This record gives sequence, C-alpha cells and structure tokens, in this order.
Amino acid sequence: MVSQSPEDAVDPFEVTDAFLKRRRLIDLTMRGVLFLAASLSILVTAGIVYVLVSETAHFFAQVSIVDFLTDTQWTPVFQEKHFGIMTLVSGTLVTSVIALIVAVPAGTILSIYLSEFARPEVRETIKPILELIAGVPTVAFGYFALLFVTPLFQTFIPGLSGFNLLVPGIVIGIMILPFIVSVSEDAMRAVPNSLREGAYALGFTRLQTSVRVVIPGAFSGITAAYILGMSRAVGETMVVAIAAGQQAKLALNPLEGAATITAYIVQISLGDLPHGSIAYLTIFAAGLTLFVITFLFNILAFWLRRKYREVY
Repeated sequence: MVSQSPEDAVDPFEVTDAFLKRRRLIDLTMRGVLFLAASLSILVTAGIVYVLVSETAHFFAQVSIVDFLTDTQWTPVFQEKHFGIMTLVSGTLVTSVIALIVAVPAGTILSIYLSEFARPEVRETIKPILELIAGVPTVAFGYFALLFVTPLFQTFIPGLSGFNLLVPGIVIGIMILPFIVSVSEDAMRAVPNSLREGAYALGFTRLQTSVRVVIPGAFSGITAAYILGMSRAVGETMVVAIAAGQQAKLALNPLEGAATITAYIVQISLGDLPHGSIAYLTIFAAGLTLFVITFLFNILAFWLRRKYREVY
C-alpha cells in the first residue's frame, strides 16, 4: 500500500480558482434576482400611480376639483350628480379614529407586557395567537361585526343602527392590534438593557422603567407602529363594506351608518356601469384620494422615525 505524502494531501479548506468563480457567479446571480425583485415592486407601484392619475385626470376634466373637495353630497349615479368626496372621507376617518382609540392603548399595554413583564414561554404563546388574528380573512371580521357585535351592542346602546360606524371601527381596531403590538414590541426589545439597568440602579420600578425609559427610547418605532395601524385602518375594505352601510353622507354620528371610500369602491365596482362614464371614473378619483391619504401617513411615519430615532 502506497502512503500519501503530506505534500500530496488535498486541503479541504483550500480556496481554489473554481471555488472563487462559483462564488462570484452565485453573488452576481443573487444580486440580479434581488435587483429584479426591488425593480418589480417599484414598477408595480409606478403602474398603480399611473392608472390612478391618468383616469382621475379624465374625471377632473368633467368635474371641478373645488366641488370635489367642498361639496357635501356624493351622488355620482343619481340623476342630479354631486361629487363631494369629503362625505366618503368623513366616514373613513371616523372608523379609523375609532379603530385607533381601541388599538393604540391596548396595543401599547400589551407591547409593554410582552417586552418587559412576560416570561419567555408566555410571550411565545401570545405572539402566535396575535399572528392568527392577523391571518383571519377580513370578510369573516365583517360578518362577525354585522351578525354578532352589532346585535350585542344594540342591547345596551339605544339608537344604534343596524349599519353603523362604531362597530366596524372597533372590529378594525381588533384587526390592526397585531400590527401595532408586533412593531412596538420589537422596538421596545431593541432598547439596550444597560438603560434598564441604569433605571433600576436609580430605584425605578419595572413599570416606571417601562414608561420613562423604554417607551422614550423606542418612541420612533412605536409611532411608526401607530401610523402603520392607521394606514391599515384607512385602507380596510370588507369590514366597512359589510357592516358600515352604503349611504354616502357626512359621518357626524358614529351610531349611524355611512359609506367609506373603500366601501364605495366595492359598491361601484360590483355595479353595471359603462366604462369611461363619469360614475365609473369616480372609482379612480376615490382611489387616488385614498392613496394620497395613506401616502401622507407614510411620510409622517418616515419623518417621525428620522426625528426621534435613537441609535444605540
């Protein structure tokens, strides 16, 4: 048997030319795939904006933008047509504000508990449950609001209509709760433990540390969670389409029903309207309005994140 000399032995950790070429090929391939994925998202967004703007331009060629922003009626399919978008915006904002009133306090408290108080096994139990809530179809939430929550609330709220803005707002608040909790808790857990230890050394309790140290340290992430939840609430469709009603009017009373932007888009999209008609073009005008509102919320979140971001 011929023994192999140490000089002839193959070093398994040797960097060969073939290995370097294969590594460069994989690197270039992954760069190309990631670039295409990023470019695709930009192209899709640009396509959406182009369609909304181009179709809305045809709408404003027939309707004054002043009337669009100041009229208090929205009757594009009636014989006497009015195009006051603020009637739909008011319903959208009322349901979104109610959702935030429900989700922000509950989400903040739950985030503090999961980040600062909960044992690891409790945290690993609650978070999957919240993720399951986020995975429930919105249609199910809509019928839950209409067939269960609304009759329940009618037993102790006199005058609550069968279609109203209060119940959909509350249900949407439950829907956006997982988003707020997840982002807020991640921001809180990113605060270094040295800050907590310093607070404990000064005599702070765990609650005082959470409120006076952790929350200010994670403020940019928490506000981003709130804005994300608000954007999600503004864009919610099926819950308000099922449980809020289809009557387009200024939403001054949350106990009554009113149409939102998304509910109107669903209502008109299911109808038999001629393509290119003024009533058909209102879908794109309402969609562009919703896009602008969400875009402004995202800009606000970006500004708050840059202004109050803490780098550790």
